[in-house]
Amino acid sequence: MTAFSEAFRSEVVRLARREVKADLASLRKSGAAQRAEISALRKDIRALLVQVRSLSKGVERAMPEQPATKTPPAARRGGRPFVFRHEVLLAKRAALGMTQTEMGVLLTASPLSVYRWETGKAKPREAQLKRIRQVLKMGVREARKCVAAGQNPSALA
Repeated sequence: MTAFSEAFRSEVVRLARREVKADLASLRKSGAAQRAEISALRKDIRALLVQVRSLSKGVERAMPEQPATKTPPAARRGGRPFVFRHEVLLAKRAALGMTQTEMGVLLTASPLSVYRWETGKAKPREAQLKRIRQVLKMGVREARKCVAAGQNPSALA
């Protein structure tokens, strides 16, 4: 009886393995197909994201900015915005006949900041840009008066 039960058991295991093997082969096949499809879909998503970015940049360039985000035209005179150029600041300081220390007093900045602005190693912030614009409009007498008083031009105005 032992030989019969062992033979029966081994035959059942063999048949079960054969059935499971067939089922597993189809599952592996479908799993590989699904992985390939997922990979293709990810590539499509990346391509679509690139396309959306490029189209949104094109739309931003094509559409004018909304007036709410832009500065009102009444506040800007002359049409062109002020662009800081370090050569202009250097030339103005030379025209005024001032040292970097005196220019620093006029701009309420350190002489090192003035040096870095003039050499182009640093760019002034918005608050300093306003003062620089005022100084660029000044004459020699007015600038000397401000330096002697130890004030920046916005304090006199």
